[in-house]
Amino acid sequence: MSVATSRPLADQAALRMRAEHVFPGGVNSPVRAFASVGGAPLLLSRGEGPYVWDADGERYIDLIGGWGPHILGHADPAVVAAIRQQAFNGFAFGTTHRLEIALGERIRDAMPSLERVRFTSSGTEAVMSALRVARAATGRDLVVKFGGAYHGHSDALLADAGSGVATLGIPGSAGVAAAVAATTVVLPFNDFAAVDAAFETRGNDIAAVIVEPIVANVGVIAPAPGFLEHLRTVTAHAGALLVFDEVITGFRVDRAGAQAFFGVKPDLTTLGKIIGGGLPVGAYGGRRELMDLVAPTGPVYQAGTLSGHPLTMAAGVATLDRLTPARYAELFARVDRLADGLTQAASDAGATVALGRGGPLLTLFFLPAPPTDSAEALEADRERYGRFFQAMLRRGVLLPPSQFEAWFPGFSHTDTEIDAIVAAARSALHEIS
Repeated sequence: MSVATSRPLADQAALRMRAEHVFPGGVNSPVRAFASVGGAPLLLSRGEGPYVWDADGERYIDLIGGWGPHILGHADPAVVAAIRQQAFNGFAFGTTHRLEIALGERIRDAMPSLERVRFTSSGTEAVMSALRVARAATGRDLVVKFGGAYHGHSDALLADAGSGVATLGIPGSAGVAAAVAATTVVLPFNDFAAVDAAFETRGNDIAAVIVEPIVANVGVIAPAPGFLEHLRTVTAHAGALLVFDEVITGFRVDRAGAQAFFGVKPDLTTLGKIIGGGLPVGAYGGRRELMDLVAPTGPVYQAGTLSGHPLTMAAGVATLDRLTPARYAELFARVDRLADGLTQAASDAGATVALGRGGPLLTLFFLPAPPTDSAEALEADRERYGRFFQAMLRRGVLLPPSQFEAWFPGFSHTDTEIDAIVAAARSALHEIS
C-alpha cells in the first residue's frame, strides 16, 4: 500500500472547478461533496480489485465499493469480459433480451420468495414500484418505515431518511407535498412497542412496512433479536405486506439475502447494487399473485425504457455466478479480522468508538456503544469522524465520506489490505486522540 503524498492536487483542482460549473455543488449525488468530512471532494479515475486511484495517480484501499455493488472488487475480469462481449452485440433494444431472463432466473433461484421479478434502472424506482404494488394489493395508503432508513429519493420516503439526508443533517427534502409525506409513518428501528402501537391505532390503513433488514444508511445497525420476526407476525395479522429493502443487503450478507440470513420471508423484496455488477440497476419481486398485479398482467403501471439493459444484465449474471458459499465464508472471516483489528486499534489509542455491524457490513461510530436506532446513531461525533476520515485518507485508505454510511469490504480485500486498514486506523486514531 502506498501512503498518499502531500503534493499539490493540480489535476483534481482543475476537474473540481469544471464540475462546479456544470453540476449543483459540483457533484451528482450529495455525499460525494465530502461536506461532512472536510477537505475537497476526491475525484477518482480508475479502480482495480480493492484499490482506486485518484486523478493525480494516488492509490487508496477502497471501502466505499461504489456504495455496495463491487463485492468482487473493481473491474473484475469476468465482469469486464461479459460487458465487453455484450457491447459488441449491442446496447438497448427496446425488447426483452435473453440476459434479462438469465439474470431474473438467477435471482429467483437464489431468493425463492421472489416468484416473479421486474427490473428497473435504480433502487429508488424499485422501492417506489414495490410500494405501489402493496397499496394496490391492500387497498390502503399508509406505509411504515423506520427512522434513518434510506429507501431512495421518492417523495414519500424522504421523511427522516438516512444516507445523504442524514449526512447533510436535513429533515427530508423541500418540494415534497405535505399530503404525500403524510402517507408515511416513521417509527424508531428496533422498537417493538412503537410497531405495536402503530398497528393498534392505524393498522386498518397500513398497506406495508418497509424495512432495511440491516439498517445501512445511518451507519450500520443490526436488528434486535426477534425484531424482523415481529414485523412478519404483525403485518400478517393486520393484512399488511412486509417489504424488505435489500438493495444493500441482497447478495451482500448471503447469496439469498438478509431474508435467508435472518430466516424471515417478506412479501416483496427490492434489490439493486450487486445484481448489476456496478452498472445502474434495480429490481423488485415477490409472490406471484402480488407481482401479477403489475402491467401488463394487472392494473399497476410501471415501465422503464432502459430497464433490463443488456450491459447491466451481462454484468449481473457474471457477478452472481461468482458468489459461492466459500467466498462468503472467506469474506465473513476477513471482516471478523477487520472488526477485531479495529477494536484493538481503538483500545490501543484510548479512543471512544463502537463498531456497528451486520454480517460483512460495518461502521466505525464515534460513540461509546453501537447504536440501536437512528436517534442514537445521530449522536455520533461527526467532527471527529471527519478528522479520522482525513487521517485515513492520508494513509491511503478511502472510507465513506460520512459517519452515516456503511463500509463495504469485499471478496478482493485480502488479509494484506485488511491488515493495512487496521494499521492505518491505529495510527489515525492515535493522531486524532
